[in-house]
Amino acid sequence: MKSIFRTLLLLIITLFAGQVSAEVVVQDALGNTVRLSQPAKRIISLAPHNTENLFAAGAGMQLVGATQYSDYPEAAKRVPRVGGYTGLDLETIIALKPDLILAWDSGNRKEDIERLRSLGFIIYMSEPHQLEDIATEIEALGTLAGTTQTARQFANQFRDQLQQLRQRHHKLKPVRVFYEIWHRPLMTINGEQLISKALALCGGNNVFAGLSTLAAAIDTEAVLAANPDTIITSAKSAKQNREWIENWRRWPQLRAVAYGNLYFVPPDLLQRQGPRILQGIEQLCEAVAQARRKIDTLSKQ
Repeated sequence: MKSIFRTLLLLIITLFAGQVSAEVVVQDALGNTVRLSQPAKRIISLAPHNTENLFAAGAGMQLVGATQYSDYPEAAKRVPRVGGYTGLDLETIIALKPDLILAWDSGNRKEDIERLRSLGFIIYMSEPHQLEDIATEIEALGTLAGTTQTARQFANQFRDQLQQLRQRHHKLKPVRVFYEIWHRPLMTINGEQLISKALALCGGNNVFAGLSTLAAAIDTEAVLAANPDTIITSAKSAKQNREWIENWRRWPQLRAVAYGNLYFVPPDLLQRQGPRILQGIEQLCEAVAQARRKIDTLSKQ
């Protein structure tokens, strides 16, 4: 009888220990504690960079829904759409029964997030403020999805490549840059935006770093007054990019136009806070380096 009791007791303890060890806890970008009783099996992403980070963490198979522009990697295109920039499809989200939702603090509407919380969904809030935060978020997603080892390995590789970029471009002569994220209305970024941090890594100084919001509408007169050495655009297509750049050629008094420093970096590589931002930084740094060389050459003439 005692042996049976001991066996049952050990079984109960083992089961309880398994339940405890299965629980995962992380802090999201806003400092909220995100707690799951076990690693997430059904995950919805409400931002393209969250989708890319989830795949980088080795948990792409757990993605069951994503927003409209989650188009990378290729597998992300095959999951159901749950909304876009205009709002979320709550009915579809509820039907998909996610055990974890990945949201974006500055990209998703707060009322949508509050509605999801009121329905009982567990939400991880993303908002990378530094380039290194991307690696941290990938690790957090790996913990939440039960792919810790894969996520940690990827995150460490990301950090190593980022450090190599820093070492390659630090202490270079600064170049004043206007980064155009949209044309009509004309929009740019402030110094707190992650793209501005990437610019700084490349030795670029954002001429609109002092703006009060992450992204803001400005006018042409403000660009003329700032008179940047370089203009970098982020149009969505080659045709659109040509139009944006040709627009600036109308202002030959701009130093960027006089120097021939009008460049383009694909927006998906820089405007998504995911692993491909390293490719974007490579292209951004090359543009800034070319601009620097032109300025140096012309200044010696």
